[in-house]
Amino acid sequence: MSELSLLAALVIALGIVGILLPVLPGVLIVLAAIVGWGLVVGGAAAWLAVAAAAACLVASQVLKYLIPGRNLRVAGVPRTSLGIGAALGIVGFFVIPVVGLVIGFVVGVYAAERRRLKDKAMARAATVDAIRAVGLSILIELVGGLLAAGIWLAAAIQLT
Repeated sequence: MSELSLLAALVIALGIVGILLPVLPGVLIVLAAIVGWGLVVGGAAAWLAVAAAAACLVASQVLKYLIPGRNLRVAGVPRTSLGIGAALGIVGFFVIPVVGLVIGFVVGVYAAERRRLKDKAMARAATVDAIRAVGLSILIELVGGLLAAGIWLAAAIQLT
């Protein structure tokens, strides 16, 4: 494997970590690594791989909002509760680095739902639904990133 492919592999791996730990823009990092590789390698096969990988990443971005969003609408969790959770997640990220993002999100959604529903059990159930939706969103994005990485790897092996 060439030095270029090794560098691209390391950046793609960093992007995959960014998908799992939403501190880095993982999908953008994976895409940038594959496009950069395609620019240097050139040729129809490389650009076909770039296009296929980009299609996987774009599809994952669309699906990560559609599927969990539908599940949350069915569960009755309003966008305002998710917005409050996201805002407290951002605050939590700075108060307790990395882990605070998750803690802040959970506390924010629970507090918003507790205030809205006036019932602890219902607020807890809505919070669990929101956590599942976030987990599903990360899983969808991870699958897209891994598919893109697999397409790139197959092309990189083929072209070396």
